[in-house]
Amino acid sequence: MNLNLKSDAAFDAVSLGEVMLRLDPGEGRIRTARTFRAWEGGGEYNVVRGLRRCFGLKTAVITAFAENEVGYLMEDFILQGGVDTSLIKWMPTDGIGRICRNGLNFTERGFGIRGAVGCSDRANTAISKATPEDFDFDYIFGTLGVKWLHTGGIYAALSEQSCETVLAAIKTAKKYGTVVSYDLNYRPSMWSAIGGKEKAQQVNKEIAKYVDVMIGNEEDFTACLGFEIEGNDESLKTLNLDGYKKMINKAAATYPNFKAVATTLRTVKTATVNDWSAICWAGGEIFKAKDYNGLEILDRVGGGDSFASGLIYGLMTTGDAELAVNYGAAHGALAMTTPGDTTMARKKEVEALMGGAGARVQR
Repeated sequence: MNLNLKSDAAFDAVSLGEVMLRLDPGEGRIRTARTFRAWEGGGEYNVVRGLRRCFGLKTAVITAFAENEVGYLMEDFILQGGVDTSLIKWMPTDGIGRICRNGLNFTERGFGIRGAVGCSDRANTAISKATPEDFDFDYIFGTLGVKWLHTGGIYAALSEQSCETVLAAIKTAKKYGTVVSYDLNYRPSMWSAIGGKEKAQQVNKEIAKYVDVMIGNEEDFTACLGFEIEGNDESLKTLNLDGYKKMINKAAATYPNFKAVATTLRTVKTATVNDWSAICWAGGEIFKAKDYNGLEILDRVGGGDSFASGLIYGLMTTGDAELAVNYGAAHGALAMTTPGDTTMARKKEVEALMGGAGARVQR
């Protein structure tokens, strides 16, 4: 693949989306917790943090925070992850949250027969109210220069306003030759307030016209773009690979601007044991990653985002879709063995897993 990446760019990759404060009860339940561990996380942000922390690329986040102590805490988390914060929009708030606020995400990990549970508190957040005028996209993508923009359906679903802002960002990025990836990341509860699945398809079908690399799972492609998969039986926990391939080929044919289309393959046996892999379409061919069957999971949240960052790294640095989808699958697998939304893996660990390394003690 030749993605024609910009050579004179201040950033290898930037993300556009919401970053929330994740409050994690550890091994317990949200409803009975007395203490929480704090992390940062967000579907789009997690990808550029992975590109920076695991793969060593220069990244930044485009987001907005209410200017208060929680916003400063979020900035500190982002700085610890090595992601540039200079593109953050700081918005005034009134101390109550009527003007804007910062989002919270309570997440418990699940175990065995008990699935993971998320409880978000994100209404009226700063980034959901941000307009295209709050960010100088011509300066970011034109003057500074960005090789790759990543954004997604979680941000698009935040509000009517965010639908407009994500389109403005993507169109400006394309104008200046920035490669655009988009993770459909369908969340029914988020779209319900602004028009449900019909609105999700209206927005995402328009966004898809400007996307170079489209990412999503089966539900994402079905709900957001209207492509049904044939022969998948969730009740039997079966995975019909041929059905996935047909769905991806149809998506690529419908949107000739797609240079790559990727989807994770996950069969959930329990909350802590999944079969995991991925496939990627590029140049008319479909490439499948190594299978990680019986993958033991500590915290599944962010696994798909870490898949996306590994995939993007592979495409950016090698142009080899088969190698890229294996970077993505291995990185996602490793990310799900540690707590929090964001990766704790290093590139050499990812490459070792791709090469067949086991779990023996390293001394």
